[in-house]
Amino acid sequence: MKIRSVGIIANSRKESAAQDSCRLGEWLEKRGISVYFDSEIAVKAGYGPGVSKQELPKVSDMIVTFGGDGTLLMAARCTRGYNIPVLGVNLGTFGFMTVVNLNEMFDAMELILKGQFSTSRRMMLEASVDGKNMSALNDVVINKGNPSRMVDLETFVDDRYLTTYKADGLIISTPTGSTAYSLSAGGPIVFPELDSMIINPICPHTLTNRPIMIPADSTVRVVLLTHEEDAVVSMDGQDSFVLKPGDAVTIRKSKDSINLFVSPNRDYLEVLRSKLGWGGIL
Repeated sequence: MKIRSVGIIANSRKESAAQDSCRLGEWLEKRGISVYFDSEIAVKAGYGPGVSKQELPKVSDMIVTFGGDGTLLMAARCTRGYNIPVLGVNLGTFGFMTVVNLNEMFDAMELILKGQFSTSRRMMLEASVDGKNMSALNDVVINKGNPSRMVDLETFVDDRYLTTYKADGLIISTPTGSTAYSLSAGGPIVFPELDSMIINPICPHTLTNRPIMIPADSTVRVVLLTHEEDAVVSMDGQDSFVLKPGDAVTIRKSKDSINLFVSPNRDYLEVLRSKLGWGGIL
């Protein structure tokens, strides 16, 4: 794969995002690479009107994100279906998917332009409810609206009854998302290239309700039984909508996936050790 054009998406709330984006843009243009900035950061960086995030995948051979995992998650949903790889440059303090640090950016890009790179394919989820369809790279989360009450979530796997969770909520996660909210809720760490889903209750009333891994080709259906106001289903903690009592959320593996560039400097196990502070101090 030869890279001729690069789309740049950045978290404009990060203080250095505009400057760092410009540095990469200028570096790429000197090497004959066409550069397209997403509209938000283009205005802030003085690069004209830019291109909308939805249009960037149509004109780019790859996407570079500046920010944290949240920025990359947003880019993943914009690029799904286009089969172009995404490189995450970390401007934050913690990130499992933004595997290239700022001081490694040019070296990593040099290797990519030479074709000396590898990518990791990551499965995505698709959630549907009441005729609305949304996608997620990390997780689909159903949260209670009232902080003082639990919700009852009747859960089926391939139309077979699993259980009715009485809990603060429920996380349905991909392997990529296993190190996100699901990990905080006591879920397992799963190698990101595996095809599977994790069903993980949030603070369940029944302590024997434990996280469960299921095959990726399963279909999960969760019905909100509680007459709960403002219960919400959210995708990657970014896109969300309110549920009504009786609503059923259906989650399945998306037909689309995303390819993330692998760090040339460290493998996944090293990322785990450094991010989670295994054998050392965080």
